Amino acid sequence: MKEIENIFVYNKIMKNTKILVADDHQEIREVIRVLLSSEGYEVIEAKDGNEAIEKCSQDVDLLILDIMMPDCNGYQACQQIRQISKAPILFLSAKGAESDKTLGFSSGGDDYLTKPFSYNELTARVKALLRRYYVYQGKESPSTEYKQLVFGQLVIDEASQKVLLAGKDCECTEIEYKILHLLVNHPRQVFSIQHIFTSVWQEDFYQSASNTVMVHMRNLRKKIHDDPQHPTYIKTVWGKGYTFDAIK
Repeated sequence: MKEIENIFVYNKIMKNTKILVADDHQEIREVIRVLLSSEGYEVIEAKDGNEAIEKCSQDVDLLILDIMMPDCNGYQACQQIRQISKAPILFLSAKGAESDKTLGFSSGGDDYLTKPFSYNELTARVKALLRRYYVYQGKESPSTEYKQLVFGQLVIDEASQKVLLAGKDCECTEIEYKILHLLVNHPRQVFSIQHIFTSVWQEDFYQSASNTVMVHMRNLRKKIHDDPQHPTYIKTVWGKGYTFDAIK
């Protein structure tokens, strides 16, 4: 029943989906616009990071940001956009090094696609990001019963979807919040990287997804632990995965 409800929410909102594409190359923006428009999405274009920030509003459902843009690059734009929007952000870049992806996720991005890309890969990533966003947002209804989960100085507020440590906002991204929320609701249960990915990203696991999960986990640990090398809450079970091992 829940899966049917999620599909209904996804299909309903898909009709008015707006995607903001920021790239300083007009040809690339044109290609992406044509591809996404053929899928029924409304596409808004921006020629650089500053224009992306200006055009980002609450009715934008997803952003695709190039990294190497003049004046304000994709990382900088992402950080500022995160202050006003929770919409998923997909980085699209020719820079494919692990350090580039780590910086992208640290800036608040949700996914990273390396150029050149295929039509199928781009649309699959876009649909997966939107599906998670719609279903996740769709849970926010007046009838929902929210809880405040407290583990020592760590507080997870389901109503505001915020994570607090010693009263200070940890400023977790949507993905980081969902990973933490998954773990805290199943204390001491060991989750493999594959299980975390399929549960949080809501798509089939693929080989390079392991690095994606580990980068997000590393960023999350830095935010909720005073000493990430000796974590209080999220523990590594070597060879098996991660577990949340804290007493309320």
